[in-house]
Amino acid sequence: MTRGRGRVREGAQVVVRVRVRAREPAQARAGGLGREPDQAWTGEPAQAPAQAPAQAPARAPARDRGSATVWGVVVATVLVAVFGGVLLLGQAVVARHRAAAAADLAALAAAATWAHGPEAACAAAIRVAVAQAARVTGCVVTGEVVEVTARAPTGPFAPGLRSRAGPPLPREPR
Repeated sequence: MTRGRGRVREGAQVVVRVRVRAREPAQARAGGLGREPDQAWTGEPAQAPAQAPAQAPARAPARDRGSATVWGVVVATVLVAVFGGVLLLGQAVVARHRAAAAADLAALAAAATWAHGPEAACAAAIRVAVAQAARVTGCVVTGEVVEVTARAPTGPFAPGLRSRAGPPLPREPR
């Protein structure tokens, strides 16, 4: 008996390979075969071909095992450090802005009350700075110009900024 290109001897066991796709739930309940239309049913159960026992795939050397975990930990540590640095930088910027706002408002309050004397002007600056969660570290009244230094601690940062308020300076003649 000949089949295809090769010859099969009489009495030899014929191996039939059939592709079977996964059954859909409806086919499984209906007892469907799950075969492709171009595959014929021979009437006999397919037998697995006789093969040598399967060999395990070659493994990487033992020194490489777990190296992805080490790299993952290193990357996570770097990301946490960068994120922490960004948070600290943001907190420093917020502290500087709070101190600048407190110094500006305190200087404006002191400049508004300079006519009542330097003590009254500096007392007004202190009241405004305390309302801004800051403290005045320096207050100098020179005529109508007031210079206030305020410190606003935020977290580990306590920047001190100086602000000046008063009438505009006269323009120089050209």
